[in-house]
Amino acid sequence: MTLQVCIMTPARVFWNEEAEELILPTNTGQMGVLSNHAPLITALDIGAMMVRTKQEWRAVALMGGFALVKNNQVTILVNEAEASSTIDPREAEKAFEEAKTRLEQAQGEKEKVEATFTFKRARARYQIVQSKS
Repeated sequence: MTLQVCIMTPARVFWNEEAEELILPTNTGQMGVLSNHAPLITALDIGAMMVRTKQEWRAVALMGGFALVKNNQVTILVNEAEASSTIDPREAEKAFEEAKTRLEQAQGEKEKVEATFTFKRARARYQIVQSKS
């Protein structure tokens, strides 16, 4: 038995296919989902989601949102989603290093919050291009 997974952003349906397994980036850590999972709603953090289809593992960067798991259907509502195939690995690494430096040098509360958001976003993009190699 498989999961029907639908990832939706405000602009479009990003992905709508079957999968064998998911690993979601929740606000409390990573969470695995297999068929016949107990129903739940969870908040999603900015991070890498791994999807196992019959053929391969795929990585997707999710930029925060929610996931609903019920009756082998997983509906993921996110602000933005990005596939590893659309990201330049050199650009992702550069952005990650710049975001890390900015976070380390952040001073005030507002600057730290903004730097943390930028860092998480850059880290998610970098992680998914690393999973390809």
